[in-house]
Amino acid sequence: MSKKTMYILISAAIAVAVIILIFPDNKPSDVPAGANVDASTAGRRIDYFASHGWEVEEIAAKNIVIPADFSDGYEQYARLQDKQGLPLREYAGRNAQLYVYDVKNYSPESRKMLAELLVCDDTAIASMVYSEDGGSLRLAVA
Repeated sequence: MSKKTMYILISAAIAVAVIILIFPDNKPSDVPAGANVDASTAGRRIDYFASHGWEVEEIAAKNIVIPADFSDGYEQYARLQDKQGLPLREYAGRNAQLYVYDVKNYSPESRKMLAELLVCDDTAIASMVYSEDGGSLRLAVA
């Protein structure tokens, strides 16, 4: 793995942690029903983003383990996934793949934007879009 790829993955992980701690929980009372989002191929993962208006290009992938017990920060991340109808909580303690993408069609204030998709058993279980600068801007994919 190149230094650039490792830097992107580490930056993405830090960005997620920082964003989760900064933004308050705004969980709506009506959480969307979970949908089984097929993420079995690179094309299907890109189609997932495209279905929400995002043009992306994969830049990194990494195997991770989803914590069995969520820290406060990871709980905030899980709430974002609840809002999007993605089943992150159902996969606690499991191995997963984290895919990181360069967002091609959105750069507010000339910020480089990244997208991530967490996949387990060929199913998308978590996603978000965030600024590469440490996540000062964070958006749900859906």
